[in-house]
Amino acid sequence: MMKYLNLTEGFVPYSCPQEDVIKYETFTFSGGEPHIKILDDYSNEMHEVTVSIRINSFNDMGLLMIAMEALKQTGWVKDQFLLLPYFPGARQDRRMVPGEPLTVKVYADVINEMDFGEVIILDPHSDVTPAVVDKVSVVNNHELVHECLKVIHTSPSKSAPYLISPDAGSNKKVKDLAMYLNKHSRIEVVKCDKTRDVTTGKISGFEVYADDLKGRDCIIVDDICDAGGTFLGLASELKAKGAGDLYLVVTHGIFSKGFDKLTKYFKEIYCTDSFKSLEDDTYNGFPTWGKLGVFQIKQ
Repeated sequence: MMKYLNLTEGFVPYSCPQEDVIKYETFTFSGGEPHIKILDDYSNEMHEVTVSIRINSFNDMGLLMIAMEALKQTGWVKDQFLLLPYFPGARQDRRMVPGEPLTVKVYADVINEMDFGEVIILDPHSDVTPAVVDKVSVVNNHELVHECLKVIHTSPSKSAPYLISPDAGSNKKVKDLAMYLNKHSRIEVVKCDKTRDVTTGKISGFEVYADDLKGRDCIIVDDICDAGGTFLGLASELKAKGAGDLYLVVTHGIFSKGFDKLTKYFKEIYCTDSFKSLEDDTYNGFPTWGKLGVFQIKQ
């Protein structure tokens, strides 16, 4: 029988009976170290445990590590699985300049050492993450985007919206997504690209590979929105090419700079709660998708 340990407050990705959710206490010592105590005792039989957590800091990783040790000491855990929807360090998946770490592999090595029966990740940033994580299971963004398309308020008087691939790194993922979506309704892809200075990380320009978007609405799809600079620059270029209303669908919403600039360009923005809880009044919750919440931001 499966039990569930949800290590991030407010993040409950699995629908299950309350008696299957493991109770625990956690606190941080004055020296900064996390601590946990498993309160439930299921020693009448052996159980499998699925652990879910958002890792936004090294302390979160520390909590995961000590939680696994605590579970092993209970004596009633047969196997452990990990749901880690947002994989930390995934954007640092290559060494661009000398002296940089391969951060994604650092996190992967620690997780691999814990020897989970399966590690479930959602829409990884690149193929590097599933390549370095043992016993990984990838959940793509296909169903997420499909559900978002059902509620995105594009104008019925216009032609079908374009699906926008924001850069060269996204082309294969967006192509696979379009093949999935075309099973339901026809959608065309417009490829884009950006120029980045690898030494500074700054983006210097954008290219939209279409001459005239003819007023059609455009839906940009990507895995992460952090500060939003990529999407702001791309939105400006799309508008210059004649785009209609713009929409943004991202799997992992960090939004470190807020939404003021984004909502000047984007009519609606969608994401999951994989990175953080979205409790601001600007969010309106939609029915859950794949055990993760889909949210909408309205102007």
